[in-house]
Amino acid sequence: MEQETQKKASKKKSWISNILFIGLIAAVLFTPLGSKLKILTSKLMASFSPSVQKVEKRERLTDYQWQLTDDSNQPFNLSQAQGKVIFLNTWATWCPPCIAEMPIMQDLYNKYRDNPDVVFVFATTDPKPTVDKFMADKGYNLLAYYIQSAPPKQLASNTIPITFLIGKKGDIAIRKVGAADWNSRKVTDTIDQLLKE
Repeated sequence: MEQETQKKASKKKSWISNILFIGLIAAVLFTPLGSKLKILTSKLMASFSPSVQKVEKRERLTDYQWQLTDDSNQPFNLSQAQGKVIFLNTWATWCPPCIAEMPIMQDLYNKYRDNPDVVFVFATTDPKPTVDKFMADKGYNLLAYYIQSAPPKQLASNTIPITFLIGKKGDIAIRKVGAADWNSRKVTDTIDQLLKE
């Protein structure tokens, strides 16, 4: 009962934060105050650090079977990342909250991309040419994966963006619907702790 109440509260909070981000993105794109609002948006993002589940309350991912293709159109199954720390984000190029958090995700990716024990999966249903253009226009080098099958039940959501931070043993340390500051001290400390498992 308590877990269900927490999920409802989390969904409401995510919904509100998504509405705020959509409004800010629209203001940035369509008003003369756009450049000042860009600065405000980045400062606001810093205040949306995701919640980290307490170790004893973490749900364990039991099914890693999720078929994707990588940027080279090669098959990739999430099970290939099992036993590593997984940063998994489901997003789209047309999603304002997804776009708002991408620069911060790029910063986080830059910190850990050379660590073989951390796997970043940016999963999308967008067409590859659309994603390639988006990444090139923004100057990102995030690794896009293209969804080929339904995700495992524990990773499913009707809302994007949704992001998971999963430990080596499958413990879900973070499950966040909506945009957040992924380069916060809280997130990097959590990744560092998960790497020690």
